[in-house]
Amino acid sequence: MGAAPAAAAVWGRAEQQDYRSRVRGTLLGSALGDVLGAPLSGLSQEAIETAHGTDGPGQLVPAQGRDGAVTAATQLTLFTVDGLIRAQVRRDTGAWHPPTDVHRAYLRWAATQRDWGPDERRREDGWLARQEWLYARRGAAKECLLGLGNDVMGTLDRPKNPKATGAEPVTRSAPFGLLVGWEPQLVLQLAVECAVHTHGAPESYLGAGAYAVIVHGLARGDSLDAAVQRALSLLTSRPGHPPVVDGLQRALGAVRQGMPNAARVGELVGEGGAAGVLAAAVYCALVGEDIRHGLRLAVHHDGPSALVGAVCGGLLGALHGETALPPAWVAQLEGRATILELADDFAMEMTQGAALHAPAISSSAWLDRYPRV
Repeated sequence: MGAAPAAAAVWGRAEQQDYRSRVRGTLLGSALGDVLGAPLSGLSQEAIETAHGTDGPGQLVPAQGRDGAVTAATQLTLFTVDGLIRAQVRRDTGAWHPPTDVHRAYLRWAATQRDWGPDERRREDGWLARQEWLYARRGAAKECLLGLGNDVMGTLDRPKNPKATGAEPVTRSAPFGLLVGWEPQLVLQLAVECAVHTHGAPESYLGAGAYAVIVHGLARGDSLDAAVQRALSLLTSRPGHPPVVDGLQRALGAVRQGMPNAARVGELVGEGGAAGVLAAAVYCALVGEDIRHGLRLAVHHDGPSALVGAVCGGLLGALHGETALPPAWVAQLEGRATILELADDFAMEMTQGAALHAPAISSSAWLDRYPRV
């Protein structure tokens, strides 16, 4: 990363409320898509329709022994948020390298995959790492576990898993787009630099960057089509961009091909790499009559339903805000209280951080939640 972005302008009350709704919507929407799709991942379209009808699931289906269970995609998204807040707090010390702070957050997530529960003695881990419900293995991709299996941070020059094309970095990258005070090219760069902590193929890290830029546009009030066009314009100068650019262009073209259906979503997903997952999610967000319809379409195929659902949910949540999400689904969501609290902390940090911490004065409660170390 280069120099820190300039501080955002003073936020009015209405702007803060709209922003908080979009932050909440993005995190909740992504988690709902993850939860809706997780029980369907790996099933054939025929099996999905036998169990849930031709339109796919109309409600959250129990998985992992409970209703509303999230997967590693949601876990890692929450730790992305945690890392970004910690980066802002550490800025007071003169240290400014968000990819490092996000990497440290991912290492804290990795600890949840091997430890029985939080170590209360490690206050430097902060608030999120003390949430016991996150200490659960929920289908993390081997690339994520291997990439975060030691303290060495992947970089663009030396990425972890350099041939990995999976969509896991895409699913965790919506929070970068919520940095609405940043310029889009910096959002893209940050998402890319954090994607290579686990996945090193251009398709994967540019897919993550494109998703972040699209969410960024939506969080700033752009239409979905305009946000996708901005991502396309930024991607074309990046080496290795064709799979992601071609996928997004196919998604835009598919909108004009008649009534949406599961077969078309499956065609866009293809082999389930980052480009296909992003393309399918964008298509479903574009053609969905409402959030419920868009999410049901996003998970109704024989590809990685949870990944497409999570990305589509993040897009729709950023576009419409939290109040447009299906309330009955939100009520079932595992970790809902944590997600909402973290979303509100993120919104408060990004709009009022100077009142929470500064070189001269600071809130001890805030620094207990998000330590500078």
